[in-house]
Amino acid sequence: MTKIDSKKIEEILTRGIEEIIEKESLVRKLKSGKKLRIKHGIDPTGPVIHLGNAIPFWKLREFQNLGHRIVLIIGDFTARIGDPSNKESMRQPLTKTKIEKNMKTYKTQIGKILNLKKTEFVYNSKWLSKLNFLEILTKLANQFTVAQILERENFMTRYKAGKPIGLPEFLYPLMQGYDSVIVKADLEIGGTDQKFNMLAGRNIQRAYNQRTQDIMTLTLLPGTDGRKMSKSYGNIIGIADEPNNMYGKIMSIKDELIPQYFELCTKKDFKIKKINPRDAKAKLAYEIVSLYHGQKSAAEAEKEFNKIFKKKELPSKMPTISIAQKNIGILDLLVKTKLASSKSEAQRLILQKGVKINGEIQTDWKKTVNIKKGTVLQAGKRRFMKII
Repeated sequence: MTKIDSKKIEEILTRGIEEIIEKESLVRKLKSGKKLRIKHGIDPTGPVIHLGNAIPFWKLREFQNLGHRIVLIIGDFTARIGDPSNKESMRQPLTKTKIEKNMKTYKTQIGKILNLKKTEFVYNSKWLSKLNFLEILTKLANQFTVAQILERENFMTRYKAGKPIGLPEFLYPLMQGYDSVIVKADLEIGGTDQKFNMLAGRNIQRAYNQRTQDIMTLTLLPGTDGRKMSKSYGNIIGIADEPNNMYGKIMSIKDELIPQYFELCTKKDFKIKKINPRDAKAKLAYEIVSLYHGQKSAAEAEKEFNKIFKKKELPSKMPTISIAQKNIGILDLLVKTKLASSKSEAQRLILQKGVKINGEIQTDWKKTVNIKKGTVLQAGKRRFMKII
């Protein structure tokens, strides 16, 4: 039996929720005391789990605290195709080696939120790799028409624009739906972009004469720049980011995102009317860093941020590098110190007045730098390097 806490159940069903499909069914199940199997899946398309990914995990933690069984599907098979949700073009397939590398630290990262001892980890390659073609055709593909698949908004947009849609992308929702059959899911949780895939799960469960899962869709978290949080946009905040970096990224978000970040990324409500945005962001940054690293680390990150950005002092600690050359072009220097990924990025940073040497803004991208021990390089607001 599970805990039946009406107040807690109401909070679980409202905070950060966009839609619940078969809400009455879900409420009945939660109030019955039945231990539910709650499914969530994540494809290891990259090594970082960010704050947007973390939102479903916190919701799962709430269910876990009530005694329900969390079934976490690591999509090591589906990652090889790539979820087409909200994608404007076809993804490049990932290799098995890349997928294994990406998911190497997933349990460690997820363990910041979920109780791993009470979480059932499964990998969908275990069953999807064994599906035969006849079963795919008669049990999975037979549940849908091409018209139904094309109703998916991003597919229709691409179709009208003449952009290609790969057949494997058509099959992705079927595979995610089959996951629900294998784990016998009572409820599936995911972002609003997963609604189509989760509904597919209900269809496929019917085909296998299973009771259909309820569905809970959660609000998607924007990235630091207001666009969808995505590694390709460079606007993510990783839950394993070190405290100073995490704090600084949160301080860089757009002011209008503060209330949404408070609702989705913390356990606290916040009324922004009585406080200026800078102080609101500082409170937000402190709360989020505390969640993942503890209050002591959050306080130290806050102190370090104020030291650099309020007092205009150098960081207490910064990475160091030894350079053998006595003289080096500034573009080569920025690439060598990894303050820029390429010479073109280094040139852009300089032209945007985003590079400093010993506190002095650099404007000449053709400049040759005389290397001296103790020289401090800065790119952007938060990246420093000291030459030793």
